[in-house]
Amino acid sequence: MKQTIIRNGLLIDGNGGEPKQHHIVVIEGNTIRYVGEEASFQATGEEVIIDAQGGAILPGFIDTHVHMMMEFSPIAERLATPFSYMYYKAAQYLKATLDAGVTSVRDALGTDLGVKKAVDDGLIPGPRLQLSINALTITGGHGDGYTVSGNTLDILPSNYPGMPHGLCDGVEEVRKKTREMLRAGAEVIKVHATGGVLSATDHPEFTQFSLEELKVIVEEGQFRKGVKVMAHAQGAEGIKNAVRAGVHSIEHGIFIDDEAIELMLENGTFLVPTLLAPVAVLETAAQTGMPDTAVQKSKEVIQHHVESFRKAYNAGVKIAMGTDAGVMKHGTNLRELGLMVDAGMTPMDAIITSTKSAAECLGWEQQVGTLETGKLADIIVVKGNPLENIHSLSNNDLIQLVMKDGKVEKSLL
Repeated sequence: MKQTIIRNGLLIDGNGGEPKQHHIVVIEGNTIRYVGEEASFQATGEEVIIDAQGGAILPGFIDTHVHMMMEFSPIAERLATPFSYMYYKAAQYLKATLDAGVTSVRDALGTDLGVKKAVDDGLIPGPRLQLSINALTITGGHGDGYTVSGNTLDILPSNYPGMPHGLCDGVEEVRKKTREMLRAGAEVIKVHATGGVLSATDHPEFTQFSLEELKVIVEEGQFRKGVKVMAHAQGAEGIKNAVRAGVHSIEHGIFIDDEAIELMLENGTFLVPTLLAPVAVLETAAQTGMPDTAVQKSKEVIQHHVESFRKAYNAGVKIAMGTDAGVMKHGTNLRELGLMVDAGMTPMDAIITSTKSAAECLGWEQQVGTLETGKLADIIVVKGNPLENIHSLSNNDLIQLVMKDGKVEKSLL
């Protein structure tokens, strides 16, 4: 099998070490066969050469919180859109994500098993997917589309074949609903442990699900060979309940307090901050028809969000990059790295959150996340040195090459 060599770039391998010049990556099939000094590799002359043209060579980025079946839109538009149209739009979202240099994602609700199969089988291009199917939520909580008018308007269609509705109350309903998500193909369980910004009838600080209910969700996941649980958790009490129950990752974490940080450190819980989400709500409110309640709540929480992230980072909490893409446009994912650096993270640590740490959060660290021999060939080349200007990664025109599973999905070289 013919090998491919990526050369003439600054190698940033995702492990956090010093970037290296004069290093190459050699790919055979879908696997990395060599990473190291070019002078130490015995080339045959038969290899395909990809010239990075002095750019940076990195692992494919990973976004651990996306919604591939949606981009937030006005209610009138959603009501006028046929059901199947969302699948064709999703194909565009998947391609935009891949073109941005994101080669793996964890879908935080709304994407069913058929979409994953279409990507895996090569019917449509897209990042590698880890599915939650749908999120568990309480009556009147975040994810319950009930509005004060008495009508129910969910952000996404649900309760169709392959997409169970997530509404459940009480231990036994919660247990059954978790099993329904697993039956539908969930590879991670998503639960709303607090209210949220976009929900009409609650607030981010409201606590949802009891500790006992959360423990049942975690328990059911463990019965399935260790399926992890990700918890939308914004208020401090909801965050602490989720961590005590054994949840694997806290999504958003807007009102983290010192006790929550200590619990997360003790339990090795990941934080997926999604700093981009409230920023995007405020930026796109008029265009997308964001409800006034969401705009007001975003204004209330945005500074708390940054401060909580900074506090967790400085304390050493494990952080994985996630954006909540779908609340904002897909393909803008890497803006998150700049926001994390603006909040006090180093550029190298920001890259690690979206490579090595994100892979660990997904449980995929043996396959992706770093440029190492034996791992899958998920590799990108970007123009310039992102350690000198992390914000440059948000410009998709500077993403020069995207390789996923050894296949070139985008090339501007």
